[in-house]
Amino acid sequence: MEVDSENGLLQRKQATYQSLDETFLIAKETYKGQQYSQIYFARLHLMRTMLYSLLPTWKPHLPSCTVLGLEQGKECVIVGTLYKHMKLKPSVLDEYSKERSASPLVQPCNFLHSDDYLVLEDESGRVKLRGALLLPSIYVTGIVVALHGKETGAGDFEVEDLLEAGLPHQIDRPLNSGEDKFVVFVSGLSVGSTSANPLHFQLFVDHITGHLGDEKEQGMAAQIVQVVIAGNSVEIGRGLLNGQNLGSKDQSKLSEPIKELDILMSQIAAGIPVDIMPGEADPANFALPQQPLHRCLFPGSAAFNTFRSCTNPHSFELDDVRFLGTSGQNIDDLAKYSDATCKLEFLERTLRWRHIAPTAPNTLGCYPFTDRDPFFIEMCPHVYFVGNQEKFDTSVIKGSDGQVVRLVCIPKFAETGTAVMLNLRNLECHALTFGSQFDS
Repeated sequence: MEVDSENGLLQRKQATYQSLDETFLIAKETYKGQQYSQIYFARLHLMRTMLYSLLPTWKPHLPSCTVLGLEQGKECVIVGTLYKHMKLKPSVLDEYSKERSASPLVQPCNFLHSDDYLVLEDESGRVKLRGALLLPSIYVTGIVVALHGKETGAGDFEVEDLLEAGLPHQIDRPLNSGEDKFVVFVSGLSVGSTSANPLHFQLFVDHITGHLGDEKEQGMAAQIVQVVIAGNSVEIGRGLLNGQNLGSKDQSKLSEPIKELDILMSQIAAGIPVDIMPGEADPANFALPQQPLHRCLFPGSAAFNTFRSCTNPHSFELDDVRFLGTSGQNIDDLAKYSDATCKLEFLERTLRWRHIAPTAPNTLGCYPFTDRDPFFIEMCPHVYFVGNQEKFDTSVIKGSDGQVVRLVCIPKFAETGTAVMLNLRNLECHALTFGSQFDS
């Protein structure tokens, strides 16, 4: 892989790549009409075992018991799954209600209400939670936690302390080699939409492949070892997908965005390894984990061994630096049912809860797994990214055992013209923007 330069050819740097997507593949799963309760049982069993192992260092003097075994006034520790009762949570049953709803109209972006409250449940039963420590605005349905408290006379559980799973174990990052290698993240290309500017994406492709800029910029392009496209790469008009037979003209409108994407992907794959993840708007299964986009959609790109169609969520290693990320559905859903100062805070919470998508399957569609929960985070990544956000944002968080994680929000390229470059050497990242100044 080479990059053109005025003084000859620059050799593109290389990185060792390992895919870790096996846990998100559902090819071996068989749907037999199973319900979603089983994934909750699997999640509770897995995380309860892990939380019990932390109790001796957290509350060694307190006994642990089930919800059914609570005794009034007796302090104990209970472990279970949180359920958030939400007054404004949409329900499909409301559409068929005979009486007009008395609930006030709410903005579709968030369904929080001051009357929301939390319930903890396990296999034996459920109990309503009280206490200023547990804010309903922060938590969502599906999180497994350990709670210290006691049952009140009203039958509620008064929470005095809380234990979350915390950041999982992290493998040591390679020592600083002094050699810069970059990973480029981009999302929300929305090829085929009216908001997308084809010039911006073509400039992006030319820049990272070394066909644009001076010698310094080409030298930077030669240091790019991986491109990750985090979902929503195409946009197909909703009016075409109405269940009716399509005429030849409409069929052409349906396939043109994908053909255009394949041409652009071929240009990238000819010089740089590229991973493409499915997103909410892409021609893939709706439920998480989304399976790789079929290779038949990319007849040109799939001819290159540098092209990889990946799952969403997506996990991989580059030179022993571990990456984990999604196309944004998990974070966007958290924003509907909880509150935070910024999207990075949602990313941090999912890491500390050790679960990529805690709201699945309650409000976020997912496959009904029977014996496992693939969204459980077993190993702490070094880089945790999310695509299709409103703006670029990044921060670094640290765990109690020395874990260091770079959090990255990748903006929608069609709206912002912005991609993200991350240095494998020190995990520093910056925005790469192609704005209106390039327009003719």
